[in-house]
Amino acid sequence: MNILELAQKRHSVRSYTSQPVEQEKLDYLLETARLAPSAVNLQPWSFIVLQSEEAKRDIQECYDRDWFKTAPLYIVVCGNHHISWKRASDNKDHCDIDIAIATEHIALAAEEVGLGTCWVCNFDAAKCHKLLQLPEGIEPIVILPIGYASKDFIVQEKKRKPSEDIILYL
Repeated sequence: MNILELAQKRHSVRSYTSQPVEQEKLDYLLETARLAPSAVNLQPWSFIVLQSEEAKRDIQECYDRDWFKTAPLYIVVCGNHHISWKRASDNKDHCDIDIAIATEHIALAAEEVGLGTCWVCNFDAAKCHKLLQLPEGIEPIVILPIGYASKDFIVQEKKRKPSEDIILYL
């Protein structure tokens, strides 16, 4: 499957089976994230894998949705603002951009190996920070539930703007 086919096939999964994710597949997802590009190659990320029942219950307190609780594991993608690159002209912090690239590498790799995921950004970041005992400057940016999509998961049609509305050639 090429990258365009993966992008076309990938969807946000919001219903998972209880089937555990194989360690080999999890390692593959994390390796794709580790290899992701980042501004000035500073790699301002860390990936916290939550698999134990206690850790999963804790993270579920940060995003109280029934579907979210069906995932067999979660990856919390964190950014380190102390080491991320800042653009000289306006001091723009590229941490979130770097994290987004690594996160989408995971999402596409998950699709490739038959797993589903969903970017969760609307969670209680302060509670998550406290639960994970993260140091100051380390921000939990995305929570990725990972697992096998349940049979009742309905793939929604992708609604995208037409190319002519978003691409400008000069």
